[in-house]
Amino acid sequence: MSGVWILLVIGVLLAGFGVWHRVANGRLRSHRTAGDRLTSSQLGDELGEQATLVQFTSAFCAPCRATRRILQEVAQMVPGVKHLDLDVDEYLDLAQELNISRTPTVLVLDADGGIVRRASGQPRKADVISALGEAIPA
Repeated sequence: MSGVWILLVIGVLLAGFGVWHRVANGRLRSHRTAGDRLTSSQLGDELGEQATLVQFTSAFCAPCRATRRILQEVAQMVPGVKHLDLDVDEYLDLAQELNISRTPTVLVLDADGGIVRRASGQPRKADVISALGEAIPA
């Protein structure tokens, strides 16, 4: 009988982890920390006039392609927003400095390069647009 209880507990724990992972994956979290600012020299390209969507990607990352599509669409919709796609292998030092441990990781930057929001995993388009509302002053 104790074996059944062990299996039941393991099943409940796995189900709970699955629900947590599904909810947390791709969520854009607030990231206002003093000094967390990226420059155009760090990113290898100019920042957007209003905001910048930075995507850290890797060669064999399937969700990275879908994320790229979402971020490009949003950047085209919102004037002054730029999308930068950075390969973690080419920007390894920056990825380590920012504690990026998986791809895709998306950073939403304000006009000055301040990190406003961060997501690990594929974000939803509506969440990206909402995060831009925080990055772009009214």
